[in-house]
Amino acid sequence: MVLTEPLGPLARPADAVPPLTPDGDEARRWAEDELAKSVYDVAEPTPLDRIARAIGDFVASLLNPDLSGGWGTTFALVAAIVVVIVIVAAFLVWGVPRASRRAAARPPLLFGEPEERSAADLRAAADERARASDWDAAIVLRFRALARGCIERGVVDPPPGATVHAFARAAAHAFPPFAGRLEDAATAFDDVRYLRRPGTGELYRLVASVDDAVAAARPAVREEVPA
Repeated sequence: MVLTEPLGPLARPADAVPPLTPDGDEARRWAEDELAKSVYDVAEPTPLDRIARAIGDFVASLLNPDLSGGWGTTFALVAAIVVVIVIVAAFLVWGVPRASRRAAARPPLLFGEPEERSAADLRAAADERARASDWDAAIVLRFRALARGCIERGVVDPPPGATVHAFARAAAHAFPPFAGRLEDAATAFDDVRYLRRPGTGELYRLVASVDDAVAAARPAVREEVPA
């Protein structure tokens, strides 16, 4: 005897329950319905992603060592040569990097201060201040002209932080007959530039005479000024 129970309100006929293992067509339809949901849209690659992937695939194909006939090595060599040519062309067109050009554009230092004028320009400026009886500026400018003239001739090579007396001692080795006068000119520069003592026409003529004598003399040796 077979006992049977009446179907409850939640029970369903067996043919109404979907199969737990769908066939091929049913599984494909389920997958398409699931992937059609908007939540999966963000996972799709953007046009930019596709372009980047295409470029990467192209470069990888150039460097692929599995190309027949050794073409992979050839493509790699050609690509390396092209990169080198592009870098060299960039240097020829745009020059050195910007940071280096900024460093090279800095004006040279003379006794710790920026000074890019030539010896002739400094002498002309000193004479102009002397005609105006501005002896302080005239003395400073003329001593700078003396130092710049020695630097331009390659006689003395002072570092940026060299003092005027260090320069005078080095210049005295290159021009022994003017050792005392060079030291007097350096003292005159110090007096008016740092000690704020008033300059005079006599001090200016002393510095100018030393500058003229050194400019006309032949140096004995070339000196480097210690920092």
